[in-house]
Amino acid sequence: MLEWCLGARRLRQIQRTACRSTLWFLSLLLTFVVLRGTIGAGKFGTPEQDFNEIREHLIHSRGRRVEPRRVLEEVQPDSESDQSNNYATFDISKILVDDEPEEKPDPNKPYSLGPKISDWDQQRAEWLKNNPEFPNFIRPNKPRVLLVTGSSPKPCENPVGDHYLLKSIKNKIDYCRLHGIEIFYNMALLDAEMAGFWAKLPLIRKLLLSHPEIEFLWWMDSDAMFTDMAFEVPWERYKDHNFVMHGWNEMVYDDKNWIGLNTGSFLLRNSQWSLDILDAWAPMGPKGKIRDEAGKVLTRELKGRPVFEADDQSAMVYLLMKERDKWGNKVYLESAYYLHGYWGILVDRYEEMMENYHPGLGDHRWPLVTHFVGCKPCGKFGDYPVERCLRQMDRAYNFGDNQILQIYGFTHKSLGSRRVKRVRNETNNPLDVKDELGLLHPAFKAVKISSTVS
Repeated sequence: MLEWCLGARRLRQIQRTACRSTLWFLSLLLTFVVLRGTIGAGKFGTPEQDFNEIREHLIHSRGRRVEPRRVLEEVQPDSESDQSNNYATFDISKILVDDEPEEKPDPNKPYSLGPKISDWDQQRAEWLKNNPEFPNFIRPNKPRVLLVTGSSPKPCENPVGDHYLLKSIKNKIDYCRLHGIEIFYNMALLDAEMAGFWAKLPLIRKLLLSHPEIEFLWWMDSDAMFTDMAFEVPWERYKDHNFVMHGWNEMVYDDKNWIGLNTGSFLLRNSQWSLDILDAWAPMGPKGKIRDEAGKVLTRELKGRPVFEADDQSAMVYLLMKERDKWGNKVYLESAYYLHGYWGILVDRYEEMMENYHPGLGDHRWPLVTHFVGCKPCGKFGDYPVERCLRQMDRAYNFGDNQILQIYGFTHKSLGSRRVKRVRNETNNPLDVKDELGLLHPAFKAVKISSTVS
């Protein structure tokens, strides 16, 4: 009948339209069901409430999508105190619980850094011979150096300490990158007995033995910063020495002064001699009664030393003054440049240095290292006012960082400012630009290419 009235062609068109409409309606119904199940039915499950619910969750406010309320309600914690998403109020101690109690050492067993080794020079020489691709000298008079520093495995005990540790390691990375020095940052306490001042000794020994390709290990405290990025250590000067510290012979050997040298930044050659002096240095280090009693001996024997537990610096002064004949000829107490520079006499003079001198000197005119002894930026308390320490640490960081930024045409607006300013215009010939200090491609970083005649 319909075919006779409408015609076969017209009937087929109507059938196709009806089929499409049915499919469209089913798709709409399915979409509605999915949205209703995902976003949620109305409070009473009525169509009107469903519509209002969907409209509320799909509208855009000021160009930003409004999050579905039901989803937010489901992810919100039942108790703010148990599941806070606020880092500022979170109690970090909840995740800093040690898995196992600390092992207590045997009080009747003498302390040792490790098994006694007496043929390290021979073992190392054989290893270097068998591994020529890892030479201990990069080129003549340029030893392979590993700078070692570190901090506690736990966060600092004050809100800003970790930020200043970050600045400090960034500063060290910059210097090492310029001077072709490898770097090792440690956050593990390898020996619980040697916590505090002494934690560096087990680490240093382990690194010397694990990296025979390293000729010198450079220890640097976390509160010390490089402030002369252009100064290259005069390695040739130490060809006959194994241990280089900032200090003065007369203060150590004659005056027996506890600050006659500093162990916050020193160079130690990878050798049997170095393993031996580490073994001789360590016995005063174990915490507890041994360290307390050793502290009394050091206070009694060393000029000007206050009463406190044994520290690594005082112990080294004591060892050298007592056994100079055994160790002294291989120890170089450096005072010609600042392998360690006390911040209290340097930081306020930075502007004077910038006006009258230039990087590359390394001494009092432009110190290689500025060391913030006594500030203890990661602890609860320091020996100096917190504001003074932090402001001066910012100045020291910026003083060194300016030497890096100038390579790329920038500098800090002032030594106390985080902001930077442009000091060199851009050019369409960037490879023709030479930085003022010559640090972009310094001569001390160049690699000599051996020429061959064919």
